[in-house]
Amino acid sequence: MNCISLIFVSFIALLMTCSSSPEKQKSPFLFKETDQGIELLENGNPVFFYQRKPKSLTGQYVCNNYLHPLYSINGDILTEEFPPDHLYQRGVFWTWHQLYVENKSIGDGWINDGISQDVLNVKTEKSKDRAEVNLEVMWKSSAFQNGKPFMVEHTTIIVHQRESDFRKIDFEITLDPLVPGFQIGGSADEKGYGGFCARIKLPDDLIFTSENGPATPQDLQIKAGPWMDFSGGFGNDSEVSGLTILCHPGTPNYPEPWILRAKGSMQNIVFPGQNRISIPMEKPVVLRYRIIIHNGNAGSLNIPQLQLEYEKMFSNK
Repeated sequence: MNCISLIFVSFIALLMTCSSSPEKQKSPFLFKETDQGIELLENGNPVFFYQRKPKSLTGQYVCNNYLHPLYSINGDILTEEFPPDHLYQRGVFWTWHQLYVENKSIGDGWINDGISQDVLNVKTEKSKDRAEVNLEVMWKSSAFQNGKPFMVEHTTIIVHQRESDFRKIDFEITLDPLVPGFQIGGSADEKGYGGFCARIKLPDDLIFTSENGPATPQDLQIKAGPWMDFSGGFGNDSEVSGLTILCHPGTPNYPEPWILRAKGSMQNIVFPGQNRISIPMEKPVVLRYRIIIHNGNAGSLNIPQLQLEYEKMFSNK
């Protein structure tokens, strides 16, 4: 074989290697960045929008670092943003009323009173079967050292490729204090709400389902197991759809209790509750949840099996 033939064969081999590389395979996902944040689409259909830039309806509550809209499989909007009954609730969000350093309150993260979240970095990746958003968020307080960050949040959101009539979205939220004596807590009353929340639409036919069967919202927390489904008529047609929130057993206080609301509020899987907990600088807290967006009601998919599948993840962590 002469020199020219060798070069040609090598070139063909290189092309075949590149075209067969998993990184080069076409992804169904597309990220579209705007001045407000990032939209994710799958096969041209919207999945969610991540609100990076601070936003407010009236100027009273300035919020960012949340997902809205979050879309159903059929493209209906499942979440609400700045609803009239609670102008500080926003899509899928995670925050806390009690933020303390050395037993002194430095602000209220639930309504962002004195608290701001500076989204420093947003990195996106996509492959043929998933899309990933990695966030670095600095939490700051006007009441703490002239706005010096007191905590850095590292959050990873993974959207798995749609499977038939459902889609899985994973959240891993790491809270890493930057100062000693940091404490975090939910509302300081018996409700103790705080942590991972979803402000979803509340259709009249909304049904709550847990591993124990139908769940009835109460004023206070209820213990209902590691997952909760919310199904009803979210769209303009008569079709039922919903979303399920799953909690990973590696999350503190597993299985965490729930705050459920049939009217005018958010749905919350509670962490840590009314009583504040300390988070040492050398031991960050990691919270893991999965949202499953689906067509049909809770009986349309095998949620116990999906929970079991989720529990097998991170087994070495």
